[in-house]
Amino acid sequence: MVKSPSLLSLIRCSLSPLGVIGGMALSGVALAQSPTITPGENLTVEGIPALSATIAESVSRYTEFRSAGFSDWHPKRREILIGTRFADTNQIHEVKMPGGARTQLTFFPDSVGGATFQPTEGDYFLFTKDTGGNEFTQIYRYDLANGAITLLTDGKSQNGGARWSHRGDRIAYTSTRRNGRDRDIYVIDPRDPKTDKVVATLAGSWSVGDWSPDDESLIIANYVSINDSSLWLLNLKTGEKTLLTPRNKMQEPFAYGGVKFSPDGKGFYTTTDRDSEFRQLAYVDLATRAHRYLTKDILWDVEGFDLSPDGKVIALTTNENGVSVLRLRDTASGKDRKAPQLPLGVISGLTFHPNGKEIAFALNSARSPSDVYSYELRSGKIDRWTTSETGGLPAATFVEPTLATWKAPDGKTISGFLYHPDPKKFPGKRPVIINIHGGPESQSRPGFIARINYYLNEMGVAVIFPNVRGSTGFGKSFVKADNGILREGTYTDIAALLDWIGTQSDLDASRIMVTGGSYGGHMTLALATRYSDRVACALSVVGISNFITFLERTEAYRRDLRRAEYGDERDPEIRAYFEKTAPLNNAGKVKKPLFIVQGKNDPRVPYTEAIQMKEAVQKNGVETWFLMASDEGHGFAKKKNQDFQFYATVAFIQKYLLK
Repeated sequence: MVKSPSLLSLIRCSLSPLGVIGGMALSGVALAQSPTITPGENLTVEGIPALSATIAESVSRYTEFRSAGFSDWHPKRREILIGTRFADTNQIHEVKMPGGARTQLTFFPDSVGGATFQPTEGDYFLFTKDTGGNEFTQIYRYDLANGAITLLTDGKSQNGGARWSHRGDRIAYTSTRRNGRDRDIYVIDPRDPKTDKVVATLAGSWSVGDWSPDDESLIIANYVSINDSSLWLLNLKTGEKTLLTPRNKMQEPFAYGGVKFSPDGKGFYTTTDRDSEFRQLAYVDLATRAHRYLTKDILWDVEGFDLSPDGKVIALTTNENGVSVLRLRDTASGKDRKAPQLPLGVISGLTFHPNGKEIAFALNSARSPSDVYSYELRSGKIDRWTTSETGGLPAATFVEPTLATWKAPDGKTISGFLYHPDPKKFPGKRPVIINIHGGPESQSRPGFIARINYYLNEMGVAVIFPNVRGSTGFGKSFVKADNGILREGTYTDIAALLDWIGTQSDLDASRIMVTGGSYGGHMTLALATRYSDRVACALSVVGISNFITFLERTEAYRRDLRRAEYGDERDPEIRAYFEKTAPLNNAGKVKKPLFIVQGKNDPRVPYTEAIQMKEAVQKNGVETWFLMASDEGHGFAKKKNQDFQFYATVAFIQKYLLK
């Protein structure tokens, strides 16, 4: 075979001493007749045929997207910390002005989590990081004067959720170090790791909400499930904790979100579905426990908020059919203030500058990766701090979705976002990928779909992201509609989607691939056993193959939380349902090609879930592709691993969906 000049050029330009193309080593390097992509030694690859280097060439621009997430404002200067990727993983960067250079500060082989400045002087910041995706996160201090990095936690357990005291001399955070299961509350002066001490020994899953203005108490949250949580006041001097959100025996469970004390310390702001189908913003009087709702006029979830330092303005975002709407509301009158008109997309990281004059946030949309913006309240000026790269591809080439709806067998309305390829470039009925989100307490939203744009723009494949029952954003009843044995309804929601696709003149019901990650990976495996005659192939990423073995092996700190959602495998009725419906126990019904992707260090869905499903399907002689990374956890975070997964996925689609 004669190589094309473009491939030769790509090989020559991309060669390192190891012979790398698109982030992966090549076998045969530059002179082989048919160069193939060689997986790294960290990857276990079974059943996947040799991947031609031409795949890396064709998809290369779609692997070079970047994004930026907002981390924190500097307390004294108009500067920010962001998270973005220059090389293989997300790291912390400093940006000193809107549109300014992104200066990388951390350099680790593993991704770094969010960062937060010391809130009075800003001479150091804290960040979190795990190892190999194992999610046993540690808290570190980064000194800006000399770049020194100091480990503050034990290096073994899971630690996180740090909140600064108002004086900036301490943080409160949670840790599982006592027994690996329960989250206790610790306090430490980050300048002196020896001051680390436990202030509350607790049972279950807890988080730190906010410090009282006098720094003598904390509001802490006890999380039982997405529909059931409570807030408590913890006295740091006595260790006494007092329930702030009691309910009587007749009330159904309700839940709370973020917490912010009012400046006078007489109450706090939070989000809750206590007296509503949706999460409202509420002010809770500390003395009476009375709730005053500030967003009764908004029949959508309030998903995030921040309070101005003087307590006069709340910035909040609502989730309206998956689209974020930014609002500014006066705390005294409850009236809206002028807010910016933003592109349709998803907002995160909403944070006031300590001077109270502006707010920062990250915004991503179908045609733009996540980037950081700020909005000045007085002038109404919007500044863009980052402009993330899209591999040189014009934003106009990315497809914007439409909202699709269909009826489940029980009459419930189910919706999803449909991305359709250009009918002029790809006429006729198009093959379809159904991509199911994880969680399941999550939601597919109309944000940037990154590499998936390749399927649309270059392969002519339509992609739909359904929000089956159990998804958030549609009220608490919808979230609870899949709990325990009600999970059966989620599978029929997709069956109804398969029917709906068959009614669409521009979609090909004979060429459908199902995919998803985490819980979406479980759904993929379940659908591959239930509807094998209706799908062409399936791709499961870190998916649960048997809820019994999953619950027995998932990390101890997660087990009871997952039982609240999926059901308790120790209950005979639930266990019998799990046995009957487990994809593993129905592997003989899988008749179409299956691709399984897994991280070896996954603490959520243990890698054994993937291994047992792979082996069961292989016994039936079904075409099975398997990819596992020894340096990844719950999904691939390292670019080189993401790239190989993407190359293999493109080959899988070409072979089994586009036939």
